[in-house]
Amino acid sequence: MPVTPSTFRAPPFLRNGHLQTILPVLLPRHVRTFFTRERLELSDGDFLDLDWLRRGASRLAILTHGLEGSSTQTYIRGMAATLARAGWDVLAYNFRGCSGEPNRLPRAYHSGETGDLRSVIARATADYSTLALVGFSLGGNVILKYLGESPSDRAIRTAVAICAPIDLAACARKLDQRWTNRIYLRRFIVSLVQKIEAKGELFPGIVDATAARRMRTFQEFDDRYTGPLHGFRDADDYWTQSSARQFLPNITVPTLLLQPRNDPFLAPEAYPWSEAETNPQLFLETPDSGGHVGFLDLRHGLQPWSERRTAEFLNSHVAT
Repeated sequence: MPVTPSTFRAPPFLRNGHLQTILPVLLPRHVRTFFTRERLELSDGDFLDLDWLRRGASRLAILTHGLEGSSTQTYIRGMAATLARAGWDVLAYNFRGCSGEPNRLPRAYHSGETGDLRSVIARATADYSTLALVGFSLGGNVILKYLGESPSDRAIRTAVAICAPIDLAACARKLDQRWTNRIYLRRFIVSLVQKIEAKGELFPGIVDATAARRMRTFQEFDDRYTGPLHGFRDADDYWTQSSARQFLPNITVPTLLLQPRNDPFLAPEAYPWSEAETNPQLFLETPDSGGHVGFLDLRHGLQPWSERRTAEFLNSHVAT
């Protein structure tokens, strides 16, 4: 241990991973969450937009969204509302270029970008001495990598990562190669290409977007754009350096990793059994169902079980 038995039980008609993934998008619940925005200026001349939900708590949960997401996503707003009711203030930050306004530099964000998270944490510790991290998908990889890189960060007391592609190469290839995943792949690639074309207009001497519309896979896109724009040789170099799995043995705070076994985005390499068995601070929970950031059990309407499980885990390790 701590490979943790899961209490999540999907209804019989919702056990399919694709249904769990798609239904929360088709049937989004209305969440009344009112963020206050702050712009954080970065040392390289760029910025991050931070969205705060303050209720006067003494502890803060920092939320990180997934690929091409933002703080407007229902899963972010729902988690923020749930954690606020559980006694946390919340900060949901938007990756570069994801807040509704283009960022200022040719680079953007990527799966291993922990420097920006470090800047957010530095800003948060000006107001809070007790922090938790909660990351979804790509954001889950980011927080796990950060925790492994910075095991001495005393402000971070606990964390939860949900559906994190901790082996980026294996997960990218699963999305690239399985025909059943083409609906997700296409949606991501279209959004990424649109942003690269906008970058090409802003930085014509740096970003060549002429081939962007011919991109059909993450391998092609990360080879041509994500890797080189962020200092990596190519997609393989980017995936190798940025995957969080290699950092899991260094995690020193109680950290829950929720990885449904039927998540269509996750390859077998994204289930770190051996690391959880040897690191007493890494709690791996692998319910049979849940899809990708789904976890619908319908016990509380459309509220996903993962919100309740996250609040429970954080509160079990940090007193109010």
